Amino acid sequence: MMVVKITLRQSANCGGKGPLGWRAGSCGLLGSGGAPSPAPSASPTATRWLSRVTSVSAQQPPRQVQGLSERSRLPPRTLHDALSDARWPCLDPRPPVTPVRSAPQPQLDPEPEGDSDDSTALGTLEFTLLFDTDNSTLHCTAHRAKGLKPPASGSMDTFVKANLLPGASKASQLRTRTVRGTRGPVWEETLTYHGFTLQDARRKTLRLCVCEDPWLRRRRRAPPLGELRVPLRKLVPNRARSFDVCLERRRLTKRPKSLDTARGMSLYEQEVEAELASEERGRVLLSLCYSSQRGGLLVGVLRCAHLAPMDANGYSDPFVRLFLHPNTGRKSKYKTSVRKKTLNPEFNEEFFYAGPREELAQKTLLVSVWDYDLGTADDFIGGVQLSSRAGGERQQHWRECLGHSDRRLELWHPLDGAPLQLSD
Repeated sequence: MMVVKITLRQSANCGGKGPLGWRAGSCGLLGSGGAPSPAPSASPTATRWLSRVTSVSAQQPPRQVQGLSERSRLPPRTLHDALSDARWPCLDPRPPVTPVRSAPQPQLDPEPEGDSDDSTALGTLEFTLLFDTDNSTLHCTAHRAKGLKPPASGSMDTFVKANLLPGASKASQLRTRTVRGTRGPVWEETLTYHGFTLQDARRKTLRLCVCEDPWLRRRRRAPPLGELRVPLRKLVPNRARSFDVCLERRRLTKRPKSLDTARGMSLYEQEVEAELASEERGRVLLSLCYSSQRGGLLVGVLRCAHLAPMDANGYSDPFVRLFLHPNTGRKSKYKTSVRKKTLNPEFNEEFFYAGPREELAQKTLLVSVWDYDLGTADDFIGGVQLSSRAGGERQQHWRECLGHSDRRLELWHPLDGAPLQLSD
């Protein structure tokens, strides 16, 4: 068995013919004893193989390969290493180094869709309430919200909506302007409820909702981002009170269609439903003044509040009719202008009834609120009658007006659902 031995010698300078500063030396044969023997005449195949190795090594220009600078100073230990360095100088014969990768950062779990134990998950709302008993008004000032939870759409165009419960939703619904593109909107806007009395403060609750504006994004109406409820019996009259309350999930309550189908309702709940049905007609603000200079009664129709909706769109087109009974032949019937699509109209119109004070004290003033319908009969919403024979605040308002000259008295009167009927 004969082994071919190739001796590689290093040149004086590193710029030899080989790519790593090595050049091919002599070629000899090793016998079985390991002593070199004279090289016999090489066969044509071996000659071509050796010349090909030498020519490939000579054609490669000397260059420094990244990753091989330290290895290039050591001679290859085998023929396989030498051929690898000669043919593929850009390949590193060392085993590849696996790059060290940083450990993946743990991903935060999304917040659950259900109720959260954290009370501030939905954000907070800052507002101020003031019950003005002198003017029978409730002022709700929405200041700002903090930490609102963005909806699935990512939009944060929000406004505050207020409702008085119990009562018709659209009759007591007020809202602020829309603040766009922020999780901490600032409104600084006051919502005012007119005709708010002490009885309302004892039994009603204010519901505030932070809602997303659907019209700016051309979407369907989205559920509120959060809501809160404040019992108004806790308010001190004529004293402002500030709140900073966490928002809660929307409370879904189903109202029975009729009292007959509500088998599970208690007697108390049925009485509450019946009471609400009679009280949701609304109220009217009237001013009375007997003018000594003109010799007659000035009746002012200022505004109405929380009227019952009579149209299919949930609103009414209200106007007010006045009638002084009995009719003595003079002009005794008046009516205001029509306010379109509202349940809280403002009129500020005044009418005059001539006559001495003693004669007016024997008469009755009928005030009725109607819903205007084009082409059909107008719908009756509610009414009230003032006279010396009436009871409660209605009688007191009428007597004090006629008992003092040139003194204007304003008072809210709840509307009765039954039509007013008087015989001549």
